Amino acid sequence: MTYMTRMTNITRILFSLSLLLLVSVTHAQALSHIQFSGGITLSSFGFTTDQQVIIKISENGKVLEWGTEWEPWRYGYQPGKLLPYMARVSYYGFESDSISNGKVKMIGTTTLSYYGSSDAKEKAGKLKSVGNVSLDYYSNYENAAFTGKLKSAAYTLFNYYSSYENEAFQGKLKSAGNSTITYYSTFDDKLVKGKVKSIDGVTYTWYTSYETRYGGGMKSGSVTIKINGVTYVIM
Repeated sequence: MTYMTRMTNITRILFSLSLLLLVSVTHAQALSHIQFSGGITLSSFGFTTDQQVIIKISENGKVLEWGTEWEPWRYGYQPGKLLPYMARVSYYGFESDSISNGKVKMIGTTTLSYYGSSDAKEKAGKLKSVGNVSLDYYSNYENAAFTGKLKSAAYTLFNYYSSYENEAFQGKLKSAGNSTITYYSTFDDKLVKGKVKSIDGVTYTWYTSYETRYGGGMKSGSVTIKINGVTYVIM
C-alpha cells in the first residue's frame, strides 16, 4: 500500500468519525415526545437528552418536569409518566438576568437557557434552548391564536390552527415537522369535538355521548405511537 493510499484511507476514516460525531451531537437533545391530555389539550413537548432524561415543556416555553421514561414493563405503567431524575440539577441565581432567577439551569449535563428581559415581550422568560436545540416562538405580529407559542425547535417547525378555523380546534397544534394533526370539529358529537382525529394519517375515534358507558373515551387508535421519530402520547 502506497503512502498516498494510506493517507486517503485515514482521511476517509476521520471523515466518517467526524460525521458520526456530528450526527450524535445533533440528536443529543432532540424533540422526542408530544403529549395530549384527554385527547384534546396539548400538554407538553418532550426533549430527550444524551443521558436519556426527558425534559417536558409547555407550548408556551415553560419547563414543566423532567425525568426518565417509565418503561412499559413496570408495574403500574402509565404512558407519559416520568420517573424522578435523581442526579444533578442546578438553578439560575442572582448572578443572571432577574427574569431567569430560580429557573432550571442544568439537568445532568444538559444546559437550559432562557430569553432575557430585554427580548421581545412574547419571548421574555421563556426557554431559549435545551442543550444544543434552540427554541423560537411566534411573535405578536402573527395570528393571535398562536402568539407566544413554540414555533420551532432546531429544524422542527410547529404550526397551529388560526383564529379563522373551526372553533373546536382554533390555536391547536396543526403540524410538527412533516406530521399533520387534525381534530374533530364543532359539527361532531359534543364529547368528541376538539379531540385528536388523526396524526399523519393515523386515525383516532372516540366513544360518543350515545355510548354512555365509555362516553368520551378512546375507541380506536394507540395511546402511544411513534411517527417520524416523535412519540405521541394521547391520554
